[in-house]
Amino acid sequence: MHIDLRKIGLAALVAGTVIPLGQARAYESGSPGTQVPSGIAIGNTTGAAPGPGIYMFDQFWTYQAHIVGPGAPKVGGAATTINVNAATPGFLFVPGWTFLGATYDAVIVQPLANADTGVPVSTMKTGVHNTFLVPVELSWKLGQSGFFVKTGLGIGVPDGTISGVNGLGNVGNPWWTFRPEFIFSYLKDGWNLTSAFYYETNTENTITKYRSGDVLDAEFAVTKAFGKWTLGVLGYYTAQVTDDTSSAFYLNAISANRFHQTAAGALVGYNFGPVQLNVYGFREFDAGASGGSPKPLVTDRAAITQGYKLFANISYRLWAPEEPAPPKRPQIFK
Repeated sequence: MHIDLRKIGLAALVAGTVIPLGQARAYESGSPGTQVPSGIAIGNTTGAAPGPGIYMFDQFWTYQAHIVGPGAPKVGGAATTINVNAATPGFLFVPGWTFLGATYDAVIVQPLANADTGVPVSTMKTGVHNTFLVPVELSWKLGQSGFFVKTGLGIGVPDGTISGVNGLGNVGNPWWTFRPEFIFSYLKDGWNLTSAFYYETNTENTITKYRSGDVLDAEFAVTKAFGKWTLGVLGYYTAQVTDDTSSAFYLNAISANRFHQTAAGALVGYNFGPVQLNVYGFREFDAGASGGSPKPLVTDRAAITQGYKLFANISYRLWAPEEPAPPKRPQIFK
């Protein structure tokens, strides 16, 4: 069986790369604002599912940014920098089951990360982030039209490296995350037109009882395959859509009730046959935050990160069921 690895539906792989960004204050102080970095999935995911088998993907990425917004900490007028480097191994399971006409799959991802923040925040974190599971993804092929629809539910488990008085002293986060997804694709004649939408909801921090607001993440891809090569353009828009709920731990102060990030980027991929390599990056050209409780005699404390992201992802099939042997031709004797 031939498998086009460019069409592997690794929507959930993104989900696993959840990296705290120091004291960015887009959410609770010490949280990155989103549990899944915007843009991480769109360079590898579509609405289609691959053939039955067990697949693995390894993703490496870096984020170089600075903190912006009315509450951004500065020294001598210079913006505070953010540096994140991460590795995210994961597995995609496609057992060959169908439900309501859709192909079923499941994903597990375990991100590892290093994140540091420049002065005056001056933090450094290295460890294991929360495991991300997608126990159910369902992908429908809409006849021979080239259109595919996929939906699923991702779950972030609070089992990462957790430390500090508020549980945010390292890269793990002490709360559960629920992230439903809806992905629409047109895949035909080498074209991939995909729109992916994720809605992220978190439970309250089990230590501080602070609860971060919900986030909508919309990601887009237009790519074209030319033989073994793939080229295309990408983009995303991420925004907080509900308010934070503070707690007595913070004297009911709010980090930010709203933030947004908008980015554009490009992708280049190469199909080696057994392995697909995709490299892609983004520039966040617009970002902002508001709604934070004001510091004494100062303005809104809300802030968010803005910068550049670069991803490299390899995906390959580890195992596939044996294809049935072709029927033997009957022997005819005269």
